Amino acid sequence: MGQLVLQNSLFSTMQSIVIEPNAIRADQPCLLVAEIGINHNGDMALAEAMIRAAKDAGADAVKFQNYQTEDFLSDHALKYRYTSQGREIEESQFSMFKRCELSGTDLERLKKCCDDHGVVFFSTPTSCFGVDVLREIGSAYLKNGSDYLGHLPLIRHMARSGIPTILSTGMATASEIGEACDAFSEAGGKDLLLLVCTSAYPTHPDSVNLRRIPALAKGFGCRVGFSDHTAGWEAAVGSVCLGACMIEKHFTTDRNLPGPDQWFSSDPTEFGELVRRVREMELMLGSSTIGPTAAEQHARREFRLSCVASCDLPAGHALHESDIAFRRPATGLPPSQFEFLLGRPLKVAIRRGEPITLQHLSAT
Repeated sequence: MGQLVLQNSLFSTMQSIVIEPNAIRADQPCLLVAEIGINHNGDMALAEAMIRAAKDAGADAVKFQNYQTEDFLSDHALKYRYTSQGREIEESQFSMFKRCELSGTDLERLKKCCDDHGVVFFSTPTSCFGVDVLREIGSAYLKNGSDYLGHLPLIRHMARSGIPTILSTGMATASEIGEACDAFSEAGGKDLLLLVCTSAYPTHPDSVNLRRIPALAKGFGCRVGFSDHTAGWEAAVGSVCLGACMIEKHFTTDRNLPGPDQWFSSDPTEFGELVRRVREMELMLGSSTIGPTAAEQHARREFRLSCVASCDLPAGHALHESDIAFRRPATGLPPSQFEFLLGRPLKVAIRRGEPITLQHLSAT
């Protein structure tokens, strides 16, 4: 499946797949997720402070990562270079990830903190065991990271868990996305959401490609969100215009904290602005119903035109073209009734500028 083609059996089974819980739906406000990830640096007090800060900034949900480093790394010699506190850091990937691991007890504590503060908790597991832990503590969703999109056995286990699942599509071809969706569907999964994602930190505007949102929705028949790695809030607002029903943004309480992801994460001020702008755009998008809005009803009366008498006209006079002018307000017959009025006699006299109504006309 190298292209988005409808011949694949995926599309007949995936058309009804939609995440229902916690309002990840097209007819509800976009779910705004603060991706705390590993920004807690293994410090549970900091993680809880980030949950509270995210809630205060307007986040609907927070996301963590639960893994055993051995799930995806075995070579201790692999290095990772990143920016932290204004300096270039190079360290062992194994050591970096190891210090940010979350135990089952840690996850329970974070889930309780989220519950206490009215924010949705979920996480990204990297093993079947991690999925089972999240199911046991009541995680609202499962998130499969872009690096794990090809891990079909894990995706199948996510599907069998019955927990709504989010697949991030960074770095992926259409064929790879199709294989992941097929694996989820064939394993009995019902609730799936795809995330448009560019795996570059931060993402330059020319690599965002928000038009993938409606393309994925049409091609795979399920809801689509946006994993935003850009600087600022503009891309998130644009994603809502194109149908994103979830936005995920890296979050920290302080970009000067140590760690690989802090420097490009949103702080509470920026995330709060994103929330405000997205909610404002949702109001602007409004309804697809064509017709005057409630705010326009007064304007229709004040700004639209009426047929009015162009001069004083006596009772019994048959209206001619020269007798009729078009003026505000719209309290008389509209200009579209101009031809209807021609040749009709007046029942009563009307003065120059007076709106012409049906009550002015003779029955014959």
